[in-house]
Amino acid sequence: MNYEIVTLKEKIVVGTGARTGNNDPDCVKIIGGLWQKFMGDGIWESIKNKANAYCIGLYSDYDETSYDVTVGCEVMENGNPELTEKRIVAGQYAVFSVKGDVVKDVADAWEKIWAMPLDRSFSGDFEEYLSNNNGVADIKIYIALK
Repeated sequence: MNYEIVTLKEKIVVGTGARTGNNDPDCVKIIGGLWQKFMGDGIWESIKNKANAYCIGLYSDYDETSYDVTVGCEVMENGNPELTEKRIVAGQYAVFSVKGDVVKDVADAWEKIWAMPLDRSFSGDFEEYLSNNNGVADIKIYIALK
């Protein structure tokens, strides 16, 4: 799977979140539920100071078995203190481009990424959904590097 290395400035993400892990039997349900809540309960529409029109799925605060998942969007400043706020740290990221089904193709891409010998920092990885037309999307997956 091909990727490019980019350097990002810090980003602020605001949305809704939960804690889970890849070995959690409810992991897919938890992440899917966050997306459903974000899009279906009007959270997307309520977010102030959006930096762009992209949705973000952020994975952060890793430990040996779990991580925080935040479904939200990038903001210039947090105008929604009632929502979860996370920071994507400035630094180098491996960026993978995916075009396809927002569930199946994204999951397949993650399986390939996990198998790659990337020098990951685990400071925060994220998916940026650039477009979504009836479940078929252009997505960039960013993996934080050391």
